[in-house]
Amino acid sequence: MDKLITIFKVPELRRKILFTCLLLAIYRIGFYVPLPIVNQAQLKNWEEQQGSNLGGKLFGTVAMFGGTSIGMSTIFGLGIMPYISASIIFQLLASVVPSLEAMMKEGESGRKRINEYTRYATVVLCAIQSAFWVQYMMSPQMNVVLQRYHTVWNGFVCVCIMTAGTIFLMWIGEQIDEYGIGNGISLLIMAGILARLPVAITGPNGLWYNATSKLNAEPGKYGVTTILLLIGLFIAVVVGVIAITESQRRIPTQSAKHVRGRRVYGGTKQFLPLKVNQAGVMPIIFASSLLIFPSFVFSSLERATTNLQNDRWTIGSFFASLFRDLAYAFQRQSYIYTVCYVVLIYFFCYFWTAITFNPKDMAENLKDLGSFIPGYRPGGRTADYLEKVMLRITYVGAAFLALVAVIPSLVQSSLGVDWTVASFLGGTGLLIVISVCLDLVQKIDGHLVVRSYAGLVTRK
Repeated sequence: MDKLITIFKVPELRRKILFTCLLLAIYRIGFYVPLPIVNQAQLKNWEEQQGSNLGGKLFGTVAMFGGTSIGMSTIFGLGIMPYISASIIFQLLASVVPSLEAMMKEGESGRKRINEYTRYATVVLCAIQSAFWVQYMMSPQMNVVLQRYHTVWNGFVCVCIMTAGTIFLMWIGEQIDEYGIGNGISLLIMAGILARLPVAITGPNGLWYNATSKLNAEPGKYGVTTILLLIGLFIAVVVGVIAITESQRRIPTQSAKHVRGRRVYGGTKQFLPLKVNQAGVMPIIFASSLLIFPSFVFSSLERATTNLQNDRWTIGSFFASLFRDLAYAFQRQSYIYTVCYVVLIYFFCYFWTAITFNPKDMAENLKDLGSFIPGYRPGGRTADYLEKVMLRITYVGAAFLALVAVIPSLVQSSLGVDWTVASFLGGTGLLIVISVCLDLVQKIDGHLVVRSYAGLVTRK
């Protein structure tokens, strides 16, 4: 408690925290400002219908990654997802396009130019996504726009509003980076995820609602044993995620000795930290996003072939049954879905690590600094050793990500818990929240240590 009080004793740190909280509050308020053409009653009915079908899963996954909601019919409806998509695109292009790769190596000036290109790409993505979304809102499938607003001008105005909303969120994230505390974009995503916590606890299918119903001898889904198991499992998963997120493979290094005059410099022993979970949360994001589409596509093909079948032609019935079985096979909790999920997580772990981790550059940097790994020559031998070590620890990191990703499905199927509650026991949301919280604690700790205060993190 004393350490938390110490945070607000530092004037600069206190201003940063309050400024960050203010911008996050503005971010959340924007989600309650709807577009002017939307019928809120029809939108609420549509959201309830989407909660149980494949389209709802697709919208829910995109909403979680972008820090928005499934309705997406507010001024911040697109969330921060377009900016994240543009950043990922340029990060991937920087590893294959020589001009962008050279720009990345220019230092601060090169990163500023890439950030500028990322902003332009964000505007283009926002315009495209918002145009498709506004058109979908006006379509008979969703039909949440009043009939008198079905005009090109009203659609154009809504596209401009949603695009400006995402650009404003991008600006908020940059302001938090410069004048606040923590990573702005990550904090926006975390705030959107934590906004779902009250629904998971006190909502119609929430934990507290069903627990109190059971204790009051009213119809309820969860007993006392289930509640205790969920709380214990949640604590265990959080502890495990923190341990793996902070775990490192420390490779010993030693600097060469230099004799200058009568003094000997260098010769110190240090270590090179390699994170076990080098890819972070990106493999789960990619894997879960890809696995949404097979079930969605097969369901569409089933409906299309069902319309073709008749009394004389049985092929349409055969394909309709085949596509229906395939759609069920790729739904969440199925065996095929889980196996594909784990395989894709492993694939993207190695893929993302190969993009972000370059053993040759690291070996050259060690060589330029006059350091080496004992037992390995600087240069090619060191790069091969680093690559071999990274392959091994990535296997462990991928296994951890796969375990955390499938925990919600296991809890939902074994304990009969609603997905809204089970999703907080693992998956992408929990990893993002814990990673952002750890980064925030480390930055606050750095401000305190610089000013000679006791840090939040205990040091050995």
